[in-house]
Amino acid sequence: MIIFGVAFLALCTLTGIFVGELLGKLLGVPANVGGVGIAMVLLILIGSYLKKRGLFNPESEQGIKFWSAVYIPIVVAMAAQQNVYGALAGGPMAILAGVAAVALAFALVPVLDRIGRKKLEAEPVATAKPTTSSARG
Repeated sequence: MIIFGVAFLALCTLTGIFVGELLGKLLGVPANVGGVGIAMVLLILIGSYLKKRGLFNPESEQGIKFWSAVYIPIVVAMAAQQNVYGALAGGPMAILAGVAAVALAFALVPVLDRIGRKKLEAEPVATAKPTTSSARG
């Protein structure tokens, strides 16, 4: 059902926001640090895991596709809620957290690429047997 896809997306979003807030508190930044990005990584990893196991049907994917159509306005609205000026005024810790998040994201690109690729099963190549035909006339 489509509602399961929407519920899955909501669960990933709430988890990402919670982890982002927790990370912000641990770093001493009074803001959500990467909550939306964490939510999207969870959505990709858990979604592909469930799909490989056959637990994520096409109807549920329609719920996620619906929200992906309006993803950019949602991210813009979420970013507008954050106090970017306050985070920058907080000192170099906010800048360090941003640089670390970007570096981690770049480092995870090859990992996500490998996860996304399907493993090609090596099929044994059938060798053609030479045919002996006698064309004697």
